[in-house]
Amino acid sequence: MLEVPNDVTKPRDRRTERKQATRAEIVDAAWELCAAEGLAGLSLRDLAARVGMQAPSLYSYFDSKHAIYDAMFAEGFRQFNAYRVIPEGATTLDGLRSLAHRFAEFCTASPVRYQLMFQRTIPGFEPSPESYAISAAGFADYAAWMASHEIAHATDMYTGVMTGLVDQQLSNEPGGDRWLRLIDDAMAMVLSYAESTKPKRRARK
Repeated sequence: MLEVPNDVTKPRDRRTERKQATRAEIVDAAWELCAAEGLAGLSLRDLAARVGMQAPSLYSYFDSKHAIYDAMFAEGFRQFNAYRVIPEGATTLDGLRSLAHRFAEFCTASPVRYQLMFQRTIPGFEPSPESYAISAAGFADYAAWMASHEIAHATDMYTGVMTGLVDQQLSNEPGGDRWLRLIDDAMAMVLSYAESTKPKRRARK
């Protein structure tokens, strides 16, 4: 009886590989166009021309323009989750500052990416469950770090402060650091708030 080796490599699905490569090319081109024209200014005709196809051909790779935004959203959070480093062994304050600076650096590096990921810029767009799960996974890591330092109750304060600083920087002085310079002091304020509002533990009877 002929034995089949255990290490037989599964044949490559070259058609799927080509489709995935084309999808990635379309998403890259979409980011480039959005950087130039804004998220809402994304034109399927211009996008198709940039990747060398007719606009109707895009529907062979994405069901709609929102599906393209969804792929961009997912890619953005994969990049964010890889870029953000959860500090190990740092004090709570140094850890907060590290998280905050990485967040600000990531967001200000690409305003349109920040808008798509953290603001409701596109009317009617909602990320798919699959794409949202990528963002949720990253948030879970960050929330776990906050909980380990007993400041989970300050999560909303932290996110509110940081998005406020980033919004101000991008809106009023893109490319500058007027509001980014406030991050260290802002994180000291967040920690002070967290410590002053820390839930009291009930004494065991």
